Amino acid sequence: MSTDHLPLEPTAVAGEMHPSRWGDPARATALPEAARGLVEAVFGLDEQPAVADVVVPRSVLAPAHLDALRAAVGAEQVLVDDATRRLRTRGKSTPDLLRQRAGDLSDAPDAVVRPADHAQVAAVLAVAVEHRLAVVPFGGGTSVTGGLAARREGYAGLVSVDLVRMKRLLAVDHTSMTATLEPGLRGPEAEALLAAEGLVLGHYPQSFEHATIGGFAATRSSGQSSAGYGRFDALVVGLRVATPRGELRLGSAPASAAGPDLRQLLLGSEGAFGVITEVTVRVRRLPAEKVYEGWRWPSFTDGAAAMRTLAQAGLLPTVLRLSDEHETAINLARPDAIGADGGESGSASGCLMVVGHEGEPDLVAARRTAVASVLTGLGGTPLGEEPGRAWAHGRFDAPYLRDSMLDAGVLVETLETATFWSRVPTLYDAVRTALVDALGEPCLVLCHISHVYETGCSLYFTVAAAGGSRSLERWQVAKTAASDAITRTGATITHHHAVGTDHRPWLPTEVGELGVSVLRAVKADLDPTGILNPGVLVP
Repeated sequence: MSTDHLPLEPTAVAGEMHPSRWGDPARATALPEAARGLVEAVFGLDEQPAVADVVVPRSVLAPAHLDALRAAVGAEQVLVDDATRRLRTRGKSTPDLLRQRAGDLSDAPDAVVRPADHAQVAAVLAVAVEHRLAVVPFGGGTSVTGGLAARREGYAGLVSVDLVRMKRLLAVDHTSMTATLEPGLRGPEAEALLAAEGLVLGHYPQSFEHATIGGFAATRSSGQSSAGYGRFDALVVGLRVATPRGELRLGSAPASAAGPDLRQLLLGSEGAFGVITEVTVRVRRLPAEKVYEGWRWPSFTDGAAAMRTLAQAGLLPTVLRLSDEHETAINLARPDAIGADGGESGSASGCLMVVGHEGEPDLVAARRTAVASVLTGLGGTPLGEEPGRAWAHGRFDAPYLRDSMLDAGVLVETLETATFWSRVPTLYDAVRTALVDALGEPCLVLCHISHVYETGCSLYFTVAAAGGSRSLERWQVAKTAASDAITRTGATITHHHAVGTDHRPWLPTEVGELGVSVLRAVKADLDPTGILNPGVLVP
């Protein structure tokens, strides 16, 4: 492995997210005027009171517990102050934020521990086993499925193992085109380090600005450029993992027939089997050109058929995203212009598709021409680059809009799933019907496809309904109805948001009781005392 240019120092640490909102507190804004008009017309305004200061429950850790943790990572890296513990409470789903806003911090960790490397992570796990402390691995805190709300019952305390100090690019192999990253690197930090080497990872989920490399691996994340770069689990070639039983080093070759691929046990394991301490990923050269453009389709069915044609012809662009008629009409592909007239980009009627190409100019031009030929032949209408540029500009902003709508008393949340192409219409109709029936009118259910494969695709739903003080209760009813509809149609309960605690009740239906038994057996072997993220993932 090449060691040129190593070690590499990380870029500046990204700021903390707001405790009861998404993202950078400085970017929190009021509803844009057009969006406010839409909210008032559809739901009425029910301004919610500002979030008051909330008292964090007292830490229950004994002095002996704290002394042992300090010995493992250093006294200054064991934090028990209220502000830090609050910032490590739950994730950023709408239910998480609604509980925070209501003053419920019952899931706050008793301490936040910040190890510097694999050895310190292993030392923390040893302390947790000895003292029976539940451990929640923490990366960016962007979980939207209850993945950071571990069970406390039966444990002497709960510790958040914050990987914020583990932010190095450990190695780069320019010949093999791989890079080894520590898990605490946030998306922009990882890309900045790789860019200095002339490389790119290309993983851009909506949580990109705050989510981490370790979190991407632990949840099988899928980014907005998955059509071209692939899902994150497809990018991983090696892992180093600390478990209560010892160390796992996995991935010694680009492919292997040495039994089942054990990396797959840890990818998507959500901190329940071990703490990922190093991730080796496949990387590519920095693209010299990026072009994003818009296309209009008469219907969601027509656009989905075009996506399938591209996927099965081996002509996938880097980015391929299709909004249904409802999402197109609302202009959700442009969070800064939601509720405005989508006709400014020529896409007010029908469905908007965003197509993006990245790479060397000659290859981009050739692929763009080939894709355009297919789309035109199937009935698509090109809209030029403006809709694509607008989408790219606001691609990470939707969660800020969600918070502003919560402020206005509107319940907003998302859910996602995936299925085979032949089942897409049935799944789409079943989930929409379940959500509308559960929430009643007024209700908006929007959908887009943004991850496609030769055999199928994901469906990503955004839901808005009148909520107010009953938002949490109403969403729990609607989410249950939608999850039941997903499993009835044979689709997966989650394509890229992970299982956490929210989806765990439906996992046995998807993998079967024998599959659950296998997961429990792996858990029992790697984590025999059950300290790792108890209650998450494993039914």
